[in-house]
Parts: sequence; C-alpha cells; structure tokens
Amino acid sequence: MWMRRNHPSIPFERYADDILCHCDSERQAQELKEALAKRFAECGLELHPDKTKIVYCKDDDRRGDYPEQKFDFLGYTFRARRSKNRWGKHFVNFSPGVSNAATKAIRQEIRAWQLRCRVDKRIDDLARMFNPIIRGWMNYYGRYYKSALYPTLRHLDRCLARWAMSKYKRLRRHRRRAEHWVRDIACRTPTLLAHWPMLHKTAAGR
Repeated sequence: MWMRRNHPSIPFERYADDILCHCDSERQAQELKEALAKRFAECGLELHPDKTKIVYCKDDDRRGDYPEQKFDFLGYTFRARRSKNRWGKHFVNFSPGVSNAATKAIRQEIRAWQLRCRVDKRIDDLARMFNPIIRGWMNYYGRYYKSALYPTLRHLDRCLARWAMSKYKRLRRHRRRAEHWVRDIACRTPTLLAHWPMLHKTAAGR
C-alpha cells in the first residue's frame, strides 16, 4: 500500500521478506532505496545491508556497465543469458535460470537418498520412490531456461550409475559401462524417470 501511494509508477514483487522493485534509471533506484530505508526505520526495521542492492539488467537493449548485473530471487538467478528467438536468431536477454544455491540444495537432497545403499531396489522402484520429488524440481526450476538445470540432472544420472555399480556385479568398477547402462534404459523407457524426457531428448538432439 505504501508503494502504491508513494511510488505508483514503480512495479514491484514481494515474497515473504524478499522484494524486487523495477526502476527505470539508477537515479530513480537510489532515490527509492533511500525512501525505503527511511520507511523501514519508521517501522522499526532496516534494509539488509548485504542483500539490498541496485542491479543493472544488462542485455542487448541495455549495454551499459555496472558493478552488479545479477541477482537471486525464489531459487532463480536473473542475469544476462544467450537465447534464441522464434526465427533462430541468437540474442542476449536478462532472464532467470535455476540458481547455484538451488542446484546445491538439490544435490544435497539426492545425496540424502543414499542410492548406493538401496541395492535391494530395482530401478523402477527408485522411480516410484523419487519421481514425485524430481517432477517437482522439473516443474519449478525447469520453467525458465531449462538448460541451466541440465548439469544437475546429469549428476542424478551419474548417481544412478553408481547405484547400478553397487547393485550389479558385472558393472562393479566399470563406471563408464554403468553410465551406458543408465543411458540405454533411458532410451528404451524414456518416461521411467521424471527427468529423462528432457535430459535425454536434449542429448539425442545434439
């Protein structure tokens, strides 16, 4: 309400205590930052000294320079990225992709599954156990700039290969053979794991 009354021309988004304000110039951003600091102080609050910053959204239309050119919000990193339009022409736009913090959290979650200790399970058992979680990651973090998620999905396949090495004697101490085994199953049953349609379709198209 305060923003609508005092700065109606500046769009903003808020989730919990994370806020984005979209300014047209550095001067406007500096003035808003000072006004927000004053408003927060009136409420007995203060802006976070490290997280509160002015970011320049650099792309093909904004080619200036500025110390801060990216930011994280809701598990995404917003920064300049190379993209392709409908006619196949490449350009640079300022867009979101899964953040490093989010991919680190995903890898920690995968590690917590302790796949190598689940040698009593079949791969379709693992799919039933973990597909709901994987599908959640895909639906959220795969919504924008999907390729930023590919290294983490490939990491999951490598974890499956290590599981296969523990489960099957013929694959023990044969990492590359185990990785081929995972890839072969993905080609034969591409929908078994929730991330395979995206990851292996991309790999096959290269």
